Amino acid sequence: MTQLAQSSGQTSSGQSPPLWRLLQATAAAVQATRQGRSLTAQLESVPHELRPGVQALSFHVLRQLGRASALREQLAAKTPSPPADALLCTALALCFNEADAPYPIHTLVNQTVEAARKQRQTQAQSGFINACLRRFMREREALVKQTDDDLQARWNHPRWWVERLQADHPLHWQQLLEVAQKPAPMTLRVNQLHHTVAAYQQQLASIGVGAQAVGAQGLQLTRAMPVHQLPGFSEGHVSVQDAAAQVAAPLLLRGMENAKPWRILDACAAPGGKTGHLLEIHPHAHVLALDVDASRCERIHQNLQRLGLQAEVLAADAGQPAQWWDGQAFDAILLDAPCTASGIVRRHPDVRWLRRPTDSGQLAKTQAALLKALWPLLVPGGRLLYCTCSVFKAEGDETVQAFLQSNTNALLHLSPGHLIPGQVLIGLPVEDNPMGEHDGFYYALLEKRLG
Repeated sequence: MTQLAQSSGQTSSGQSPPLWRLLQATAAAVQATRQGRSLTAQLESVPHELRPGVQALSFHVLRQLGRASALREQLAAKTPSPPADALLCTALALCFNEADAPYPIHTLVNQTVEAARKQRQTQAQSGFINACLRRFMREREALVKQTDDDLQARWNHPRWWVERLQADHPLHWQQLLEVAQKPAPMTLRVNQLHHTVAAYQQQLASIGVGAQAVGAQGLQLTRAMPVHQLPGFSEGHVSVQDAAAQVAAPLLLRGMENAKPWRILDACAAPGGKTGHLLEIHPHAHVLALDVDASRCERIHQNLQRLGLQAEVLAADAGQPAQWWDGQAFDAILLDAPCTASGIVRRHPDVRWLRRPTDSGQLAKTQAALLKALWPLLVPGGRLLYCTCSVFKAEGDETVQAFLQSNTNALLHLSPGHLIPGQVLIGLPVEDNPMGEHDGFYYALLEKRLG
């Protein structure tokens, strides 16, 4: 039994829930994703005792959904009802690679049929589902071969997504897609107001947890663990933050004198990870953290409270400064702009199936509008760091180049260290990369010229 299978959780009686129940809930999550609902929201509606197992199975299925959908088309020319199709594709995704299957294939097939029989929406199609899965077991090699030339099946991303990466990153598109299929590591940011990285690494070692230093303040764990088990987590000694996201605050604040009470704007701040990082580096700074969603602002408050740090937090639209700005210019602005999140599909495998081909273009307009609105709020000589967790050029380099053309007082800084020239930070393995594994991010550090 794989680690994924062991994540099935327990019922109130202490017994693991039956696999057919997990498969029903996983298929419901797949169906919800196909209908445009996020996996995170869907998992919140799953009974607590099923949630760990359903999350693990859902991640597995969504990473293989392109292949599973293509196989289902080979097995049944006519699309079954959405609930039956979701359950059948769930089983095919889990059975596709026998070496990676979370349970024995025959168990998955039997329990999928049981799940169909015990559910009103799929009961009438349980025989059809059984026939499809038995045929798949008999003809697996031939059926898989018939789907190999399908881009969506081969790479388990929508065809348009694959084609866009081919155009944007002709040398690296395959690596990007391969990286996206791998589970992301758990990375911590050590709060150096409390500990050095080495000291916290020793604390982890003392409880049997291995960790590798990444970047200036990061530790990448050899295995994920619940945050409440991390030493000093509730006291703010560490935060969970990907190595790529940890670049933002130091890049923006590099060279700014630590003791000065700088005015800093975190323009799209929720859930507050970067806000906290800014204040860990410059505890005397006056930070204004904005987010358009009041409920997400509460997350910023909670994170800052845990870290023992203070910032002004406002629920406001960063693109409408007239509604919230007091007229006093900022020394530094962090704009972590809304984006497709195409760089973090390892952590959110549903994103690839939720996005549409037009999303990048629409978001690029929002990103450009935010840059235009916030640039006048920066003091001459001040810096604005524009970043997105996207690997699509429309949301990164193209947006910034267009901004530079219309703002001659903006200077684009070169990227430091291991950031790839052109300001793009891609989730690729780089030789001697001090950041270890990381998500896909884009950074552009802009300085307002004096005079």
